[in-house]
Amino acid sequence: MKRIEERYISLLTDFGFKRIFGTKPNKDLLINFLNSLFDGLQVIKDVKYLNSEHVGDVFAERKPIFDVYCENEHGEKFIVEMQNAYFPIREQAPKGAEWNFQLEHVYTVALLNFDLEEEAFDKNDINHDVGLLDKKTLKVFNDKLSFKYVEIAKFNKTEEELDTLYDKWLYVLKNLSRLDERPSALKEKVFTKLFEEAEIAKFTPTELKEYEDSLKAYRDVKNSIDTALEKGREEGLAKGLEKGMAKGLEKGREEGMAKGMEKGLAKGLEKGREEGMEKEKLSTARRLLSMGLSEEQVSTATELPLEEIQKLRG
Repeated sequence: MKRIEERYISLLTDFGFKRIFGTKPNKDLLINFLNSLFDGLQVIKDVKYLNSEHVGDVFAERKPIFDVYCENEHGEKFIVEMQNAYFPIREQAPKGAEWNFQLEHVYTVALLNFDLEEEAFDKNDINHDVGLLDKKTLKVFNDKLSFKYVEIAKFNKTEEELDTLYDKWLYVLKNLSRLDERPSALKEKVFTKLFEEAEIAKFTPTELKEYEDSLKAYRDVKNSIDTALEKGREEGLAKGLEKGMAKGLEKGREEGMAKGMEKGLAKGLEKGREEGMEKEKLSTARRLLSMGLSEEQVSTATELPLEEIQKLRG
């Protein structure tokens, strides 16, 4: 792999995700991010890492998943399962002895590095809160189990538009590897630590190798997904154009036939009227001739050519 030119790691890679959110020395970063995500619903005071695992049938689908045992300001315990996903995710309810009826709540938090394109969700929203409902009664089945999906790819605010702490976290999640220095908008102390932890120049040779491998895997998967999506869009566009053209041609034929019939009918009626008027003039000319008028007088009265009047004499 060629030398990494970026100053900071990408948090969209498994390595970056795990380094910032999945290590005990950086648990304060995770707590800060989760509190900004929950926005008052839960106020986390401490976390304990329960496990760390990779889930997926093949290497390209593997993603880091880890559970954190959280305690809020009231001393209540709950579990948050963190997922870094650049594939459509499978639900992974937290496992193990820690998940029991003493828990107040269990959350799955999935940071999505792709557009979910789920019909059930509002396409303009970045955050999606999902619970379990009975499909028949539409009532909540278990209000202790919730899923929070964050579509990072949809976040498009600029540095000048960052209003909340959560905005700033999403900005960092999406753009960290593109930055050359810490933006002035990220003045909070938590970001001081984050930028120090994310600086590639401070990595050991082992950490650098792990990050390079993780970055390559992320780029390979992302390129594959982007190619598949582009192909799907092109095929959809081609199919839509073909269908639209066929429909347009059919409509054009129908409108053309209708217009042609209308035009033909109008033309036929006009011709019929002209022929009828011509016959009426000839009939009038014969009567005038029989009354003794001269050919010149009949031609003037009927507006028929003198030659036509003379033919009537024969």
